[in-house]
Amino acid sequence: MSKIEMKTPLVEMDGDEMTRILWQMIKEELITPFVDLKSEYYDLGLEHRNETNDQVTVDSAEATKKYGVAVKCATITPNAARMEEYDLKEMWKSPNGTIRAILDGTVFRAPIIVKGIEPCVGNWKKPITIARHAYGDVYKASEMKIDGPGKVELVYTKEDGTEVRELVHNFTGAGVVQGQHNLCNSIDSFARSCFNFALDSKQDLWFATKDTISKKYDHTFKDIFQEIYDAEYKDKFEAAGIEYFYTLIDDAVARVMKSEGGFIWACKNYDGDVMSDMLSSAFGSLAMMTSVLVSPQGYFEYEAAHGTVQRHYYKHLKGEETSTNSVATIFAWSGALRKRGELDELPDLMKFADQLEKACIDTIESGKMTGDLARITTLENPTVLNSRDFIVAIRETLESYV
Repeated sequence: MSKIEMKTPLVEMDGDEMTRILWQMIKEELITPFVDLKSEYYDLGLEHRNETNDQVTVDSAEATKKYGVAVKCATITPNAARMEEYDLKEMWKSPNGTIRAILDGTVFRAPIIVKGIEPCVGNWKKPITIARHAYGDVYKASEMKIDGPGKVELVYTKEDGTEVRELVHNFTGAGVVQGQHNLCNSIDSFARSCFNFALDSKQDLWFATKDTISKKYDHTFKDIFQEIYDAEYKDKFEAAGIEYFYTLIDDAVARVMKSEGGFIWACKNYDGDVMSDMLSSAFGSLAMMTSVLVSPQGYFEYEAAHGTVQRHYYKHLKGEETSTNSVATIFAWSGALRKRGELDELPDLMKFADQLEKACIDTIESGKMTGDLARITTLENPTVLNSRDFIVAIRETLESYV
C-alpha cells in the first residue's frame, strides 16, 4: 500500500511521561505506516525545556505560525516537587500557557462520543464544545500576602505620568490580594475565533460571564462580543440558521444541565478550565476529550485535553503493564492531519484522518478498550487491553477499511 503524501510539514511537539510513550506508539502503529509524515519536530519534554531555558517552547509556537498546524503531546507544568525531581533551573511556566499567549488563540474542547460510554446527564445527546479564552485572568495574575493593617489600591500610571487609583480594600488584619488583567485585543480575538468556529461547525454559540457583579471587567467581555456580533456576524449567523446569545455564567450552568447538547459554550479562562473538566468527566473521561487551539490568524494546535498520566508512567518505568487510554492523543493527530489536508487540498489525508477516528470508535464499540473505559462502559464483558495492544487493535480496525 502506497503512503499518503503530504505537501507541507506540521509542527510536532513531543511531551512528557506516559503520553510521550504513547506518542511514539501512535506514530509507529497508526501514522507512519499509512502517511509519509512530514513534521518539524520540537522536544517539549521537561528535560529539554530546562536545557534550552524554555526557548524550545517559544520556537515551537513560532513554527506553528509559519506552518499553520501543530500537534502537541501532553507536557508537565512543574511545581516544587517537579523542581526537585528534574533538577530544574527554575519553575518553568506552562508550555500550553506560553504557546497560547504567542498564538493568541481560543481553546475548543469537545467530548468524543462512543456508544457504551454514556453521559452522566441523561438528556445530553450531542457533544457540548467548550470555547476557553486562553489569555489572562487568574493565569496571569499578580498576588500578594498582606501581613497586617493597611490599604491596597490599584494604580494605573499613564504614559504622561498621571495616575488613576481604585481602592481594593482597607485591611484591618492579615489577608491576601490578587490583581488580574486582560487585553481588549485578546478578547476581540477570542470573540472572532468563537464566531468563526460556530459558523464552521453550524452550532449555536453561548457566551457567559458574571457582568452583574463585575461591571467593568466581565462587562467588557460582554460588550466586545456583542459589538463584533452585531457589526460582522449577525447576518451570517441568521443565514446559517444558528444563534448567538449571552447569559450569566450561573444561568448557563443551569441551562447546560437541562439541554441536549450540540452547541458551543464560550467561557473566560478559568471558567473554561473548570467547565471543560466537568464536561469531560460527565461525558465519560478526560481521555475522551479533544482539544484544539484556534487563532483568528488561522493557526491550529491540536492536543489531548488531559495531562501526562504520571501514575502510569511510574508503573511503566518499573516494567509493570499499563492500560492507558490513548484516544484523545490519537484524535490530536487526526485533527492536525485533517486540517493539514484541508489547507493543502489533500482529500486522501482528510479521509485518512476520518478513518483513524472511526477506527478508534469502532474498536471501543466492539468491546475492546482500556481499563478506564471498561470501568464505566455499559457494554457487557468488555476486553481490557494494555496500552500497546489497544493501539494495535485500532490499527487492525483501521487496516480493515483499506
